[in-house]
Amino acid sequence: MSGRARREEAVDVVWSGDWVAERLGVELEGDAELHELLGLALRRNPKRAHLLVSNVLGKHVPQRPSVVYGAGFALGERVRELLGTDAARRAVVLGYAETATGLGHAVADGLRDAPYLHSTRRPVPGVAPAGGFEEAHSHATTHLLLPEDPGLLAADADGTAPLVLVDDEFSTGNTVLNTVRALHDLQPRERYVIVALVDMRSAGDRERLTAFAAEIGARVDLVARNSGTVTLPDGVLERGRALVAVEEAGQKAAEKAAEKAAEKAAEKAAEKAAEKAAQEAGPVAAREAGRPAEGARSTAAAPQERPTTASAPAPAAPRVRRVALGWPAGVPDGGRHGFTPAHRAALEAALPAMADRLAAELGGARRVLVLGFEELMYAPLRLGTALEARTDVKVRSSTTTRSPVLAVDDPGYAIRTRLVFPAHDDPADGPGDRYAYNVAGAGFDAVIAVVDSVADTPALHAPDGLLARLAEHTGRVLLAVVPSHTPARTSSPAPRRQEPAVLPEPLRGPDFSSYAPEDVGWLLQDLSDTELEAPTEEREEAIQSGGAHYAESLPVEYQPSPEYQALFQAALDTSAARIARAVGTVTETLLAERGPRPVLVSLARAGTPVGVLMRRWARHRHGLDLPHYAISIVRGRGIDATALRWLAAHHDPADVVFVDGWTGKGAITRELAAAISEFEASGGPAGFNPEIAVLADPGGCVRTYGTREDFLIPSACLNSTVSGLISRTVLRADLVGPDDFHGAKFYRELAGSDVSGDFLDAVAAHFGEVAGRVDAEAKELLTADRAPTWEGWAAVERISEEYGIHDVNLVKPGVGETTRVLLRRVPWKILAKRGAGQDLLHIRLLAEQRGVPVEEVDELPYSCVGLIHPRFTRGATGADGRAVTGA
Repeated sequence: MSGRARREEAVDVVWSGDWVAERLGVELEGDAELHELLGLALRRNPKRAHLLVSNVLGKHVPQRPSVVYGAGFALGERVRELLGTDAARRAVVLGYAETATGLGHAVADGLRDAPYLHSTRRPVPGVAPAGGFEEAHSHATTHLLLPEDPGLLAADADGTAPLVLVDDEFSTGNTVLNTVRALHDLQPRERYVIVALVDMRSAGDRERLTAFAAEIGARVDLVARNSGTVTLPDGVLERGRALVAVEEAGQKAAEKAAEKAAEKAAEKAAEKAAEKAAQEAGPVAAREAGRPAEGARSTAAAPQERPTTASAPAPAAPRVRRVALGWPAGVPDGGRHGFTPAHRAALEAALPAMADRLAAELGGARRVLVLGFEELMYAPLRLGTALEARTDVKVRSSTTTRSPVLAVDDPGYAIRTRLVFPAHDDPADGPGDRYAYNVAGAGFDAVIAVVDSVADTPALHAPDGLLARLAEHTGRVLLAVVPSHTPARTSSPAPRRQEPAVLPEPLRGPDFSSYAPEDVGWLLQDLSDTELEAPTEEREEAIQSGGAHYAESLPVEYQPSPEYQALFQAALDTSAARIARAVGTVTETLLAERGPRPVLVSLARAGTPVGVLMRRWARHRHGLDLPHYAISIVRGRGIDATALRWLAAHHDPADVVFVDGWTGKGAITRELAAAISEFEASGGPAGFNPEIAVLADPGGCVRTYGTREDFLIPSACLNSTVSGLISRTVLRADLVGPDDFHGAKFYRELAGSDVSGDFLDAVAAHFGEVAGRVDAEAKELLTADRAPTWEGWAAVERISEEYGIHDVNLVKPGVGETTRVLLRRVPWKILAKRGAGQDLLHIRLLAEQRGVPVEEVDELPYSCVGLIHPRFTRGATGADGRAVTGA
């Protein structure tokens, strides 16, 4: 039944999808219960105009805890009935972060005897992932699996123990397919059960799941509370984008008008107060009232006394009372590291007493919200069910989230209000905004904010933090902190790995690379005689389908045309001095903070030309002969542990400084920090500093940099021919053993096109002329606040949403990363900052050669951004990566 038909039958009922349906013509096809389960909202996203909002998930929409928990528990009972008692007892339940962590836990409860684990986007120091996968349609994509017991995900001997996967909705089924494929490759099973509240897949998506089950030779069942489809009229994407833009513009205008009105009201109030005081003080004081004392400021002009908006005064210290829950010892805060039936029994026994402690602090509140925190959904939900059962208070439950959604205050729209506040758990991907929906204006007498101890930080209690924002909208805020579970295997150092008798030695030119032997030692193994290249389109399809990792093969080396080579030379001529200045600035900053003799370790291969230049600067200005090595790091696989052990055997790890060319969104910055932590937890030598020094930091991801401008670095224009004729690094199990360095190839046959030395010499030739400016800039940087802002990551998340990609790994910001997209991946489109000029000439030429559109945009924090084709298959796209009509 469509939303319109449903309204005709019950005109007194307003469906929370009416607003979107009426304006965009979107229809939710299904029965009456489907409309009760789901509403519609919008986000800035031209590839998917609508957002399904669940009314029973306990995420965006506050709901009775018993309803939320009951929905998941009932699905678990259905799975138990489907599997039978014996198979249900041997099953493992896996939920998806962040929205389905509580739902999955409730499903596991419904199975009764099944252990539970949910994926997480929070790396935990000392806990090595047992697996992971990518969620292609999310704003934050990387899922980690961090079970305390690595055997939790292991299949039994005959592979008959079922794996139950739980998500809140199925739109295409891609996430589930990626997960099952990854886990099935590691631990084959005979049976999988997929569980969701609603199944909204198309007929084609359903057929794809059936074919996939046949491909892996397993039975795949699906259990959903309801199913339906979403009908989208022609042109809905463009209209949706325009509608969001209009609404956001209107809201901003209203906020500015409210702020001005509040300022005027404050000024009038101050003037009246001054007049009254003057009248009371007598004629003399009245004559002086209009003339402020010397050095004083008018009360009406004091900005700190003005409210920020008419409806939201400047935040004061929040009215918060901390409640000691008495959380049972030994019970994890959730399923991030696993949750067993024994844990479940202990929690059930403790819930009544914890609910009583909360009830005692409510102070007569009759309408209460229990607000969870991102992945922490189950603990707040169960506290809510216990409070609901033991009091006559009207309890609702919801959870904060990372996901940005447009809010519209209309009863026919699913997201009525939005609170925005900074992240407060020191997330690995850097700071950013977080959200609580449908809380403001909901009339709650009290809000119980439930967080884990990792998130109980100063940012939580800050004047603009979550607690302060909640205090603006309720009379009482209670804070309940659940202790974050620390897996037992992180409590003591892991046994030190037995070192091999002889570690491999670094490779040097001219036998490996065209660099001089003193320029760099490559901590790599030579795979020059191995056939590793694959056509770009084949690699892209394999990477996006999960069939292969990008580091298991190499793209065919791009051979530049004469026109492109001329562009490289022109770019080098115009930017060499600018690069020399950045090289000098980053090196001087580094020597001041990490000197006197740091060991430069560049991240191969983009970081290696920069490492060579930094070494040359140190020798030119200070007579220092700094060691320099190149090391491999692979996104999703970590750093070369053998290379780290070699460095620790030959140098003090504290002297090692990691060097890269530039930052984009900061993925490698986070990857390195996680990899060093994992290396030390596994018994590797400690003391490595995971901070990276870069030539250019347009993403705002590091403290040590030469510049934060996004400009053309000519070494990004080419591949091996500007990087010593070395390929990107390779990590493949059949080629790289546990005591081997990662691999790479030396393209000796490209010597005629090699400009590696030309690039170095052209930049170094300007060292003398830029020395004065370098000294001034380095001095200024050393006293400045250089804390990472992570602006790049925030921009990438926004672009990923706006362009409907939903995978930040396919958004490559900055000139350097955009160049890589055009040379090595299947590009979809290029976003160019309007007026970027000369820095983008080579980008435009490459885009023209590959038939890739360049879209001029305003307010882009980078000079350009490269978008990899988000759904590349050779059936849906042409050989050049462009979409086939109708695909």
